[in-house]
Amino acid sequence: MTASVLSSRFISGSWIVTDPLVLLAPAKLNLFLHITGRRNDGYHQLQTIFQLLDYGDTLTFRARADGQLNLSSNLTGVNYSDNLIVRAARALQAAAQASGNSRRLGADIQLDKVLPMGGGIGGGSSDAATTLVALNQLWQLNIDKPSLMSLGLSLGADVPVFINACSAWAEGVGEQLTALDLPPKWFTVVQPDCHVSTATVFSHKDLTRDTRPIKVAAFSQGGTRNDCEPLVRKLYPEVDNALIWLKKFNDNARMTGTGACVFAPFNSEGEARAVLAQAPDNLPGFVAKGVSRSALFEHLPE
Repeated sequence: MTASVLSSRFISGSWIVTDPLVLLAPAKLNLFLHITGRRNDGYHQLQTIFQLLDYGDTLTFRARADGQLNLSSNLTGVNYSDNLIVRAARALQAAAQASGNSRRLGADIQLDKVLPMGGGIGGGSSDAATTLVALNQLWQLNIDKPSLMSLGLSLGADVPVFINACSAWAEGVGEQLTALDLPPKWFTVVQPDCHVSTATVFSHKDLTRDTRPIKVAAFSQGGTRNDCEPLVRKLYPEVDNALIWLKKFNDNARMTGTGACVFAPFNSEGEARAVLAQAPDNLPGFVAKGVSRSALFEHLPE
């Protein structure tokens, strides 16, 4: 999905883009997740491959010249001030003010939410990243991509990969990114009926934290895994049952992130959809194609 044709008009002494900008905030999968250590600040060092998908939430942005931020969505249970979209927009407002921009930058934002919360597929982080990129364009701030990624990191470790808009090899806490062109695959993704707490998983005494680092080339040789998966399967039987079911169709099925979603790769859309069609009623899901670049790429600043 791409933006509509943009136009602008002169408002209160500034040119403001006024036509709506409609963007896809894509999901991601962790094709593997190794935890290689723990930093003094409590954050975990990791290695992973982020696979972006052609499926996600849809956000619509319209610029305002009065400084107000209005968010409407079909998402319930999240306070306005806690929503990552609002936090991202406020962070961008603050960055603009800190750089000497005196305009009253605002926006009307509409969220069509389809990605599950607490699923390990990056829905909130992707929404935040899309907000930063979209408002940087609408407000004509011309903040460069590295600066946007740094701002995104302050909102969450997964935000930078969505701003970068490329599937990637990641290290550090997930912010050290090397873009990858991955073989085309279709993925069946299902959501167990539980909400996995990332904080609970990363603070648990039984979490593996000493996996030996590998090189990028080693991924294609196999032997990778998700270090969070054994613990989550023990703590959340719903995840365990989902993986048992999905592995009947593909033994390479695994959990993404800290869960709860699990996925399996297939060579064709037909294979992936045939599996999803057999999912039990308590395992809703979707089929998506892996992409090396998301549609957000074309809206990134130079």
